[in-house]
Amino acid sequence: MGRFLRVLPEMGSSRFHFPSPPNPYPYPSKKTSPIPTLSHAVGRQAPSTSLDLKASAFDPKEKYWTRFPPEGSKYTPPHSSTEFKWKDYCPLVFRALRKLFKVDAADYMLSICGNKALRELSSPGKSGSFFYLSSDDRYMIKTMKKAEVKVLLRMLSAYYNHVRAFDNTLVTKFFGLHSVKLTGPIQKKVRFIIMGNLFCTKYTIHRRFDLKGSSLGRTTDKPEEEMDASTILKDLDLNFIFRLQKSWFQDFCRQVDRDCEFLENERIMDYSLLVGLHFREASKAGDLIPSGARTPIGGEEHENDGAPRLSRGDMDQLLIDPAWWASIRLGTNMPARVERAIRKMEGEVQTMEPTGEFYEVVMFFGIIDILQDYDISKKLEHA
Repeated sequence: MGRFLRVLPEMGSSRFHFPSPPNPYPYPSKKTSPIPTLSHAVGRQAPSTSLDLKASAFDPKEKYWTRFPPEGSKYTPPHSSTEFKWKDYCPLVFRALRKLFKVDAADYMLSICGNKALRELSSPGKSGSFFYLSSDDRYMIKTMKKAEVKVLLRMLSAYYNHVRAFDNTLVTKFFGLHSVKLTGPIQKKVRFIIMGNLFCTKYTIHRRFDLKGSSLGRTTDKPEEEMDASTILKDLDLNFIFRLQKSWFQDFCRQVDRDCEFLENERIMDYSLLVGLHFREASKAGDLIPSGARTPIGGEEHENDGAPRLSRGDMDQLLIDPAWWASIRLGTNMPARVERAIRKMEGEVQTMEPTGEFYEVVMFFGIIDILQDYDISKKLEHA
């Protein structure tokens, strides 16, 4: 616990830890004392959580504060740091979400609260948030502004109903919303959300794109010589045409329509489609190796039902390891082909011209940054 608290005043530290799991303590009633630490709240034995939640579970006031004095208390262990308070937001809802997303409570606790430090992903950008990754890469922790917390709590009921209704939703998976506040002269408070990591995979992600469907300012600010596999590229950096199997492409379009309708109804804007590409053939230096396939001509691809077909490598993998096929779902582990393209200006319109240079890839994609409300400040920006 102390390791976590020591870095609160300097949230940029890559030494960020959550509390290590303590021994189980009796779970107090809501009236006497709130939920203890994250590790205890998640890891303790609890009755089976029903997915049918009462409206009261989504009430923004449904939050629990726990005080952690250094000397310990009836429900909290002693620690060597300054006194702090821990807050759990809508705990029944997030427990149900973890169950819905098939997250094992013990594994989740060890990933987030284990002895290994969380890795800092990047320094704060425009949002001022810090991002951390669990040691097993499964979970991402993001510090949040108070306004973002309000947006999430406001839309939590609609979010829960949406992800429950659509197994293949591409929107970010949320697992927990918490805050920690130091007492005393510092009075530092940090709010954070725990999310699923879209790129938790055995594959190396060679290209990452943050796509908004816009061209204004949508290029990376890094010179080409400084770019690597971790660089987040943007819309105007995109130089590939994606070719999924027909049925997968149709599923993708339908789900994007559903997800965007949900976000529009919740007055959410400025979200992105995050795309990750693993190239099957790449040199140790990271250079991409074309597969040698050429794009069909004369509209042949559209006339061929289900094209493009799975590659021979995909079929061999399916025969050797059927479990690999079972791991494929919309947005995750999807075999596909991409074709390199050249961007050209035709008058005032920019087009992409296929080159015929084809690559076999595994695709990952999801909708991220879904907590930007279309409030008065955004209306003024677009006035």
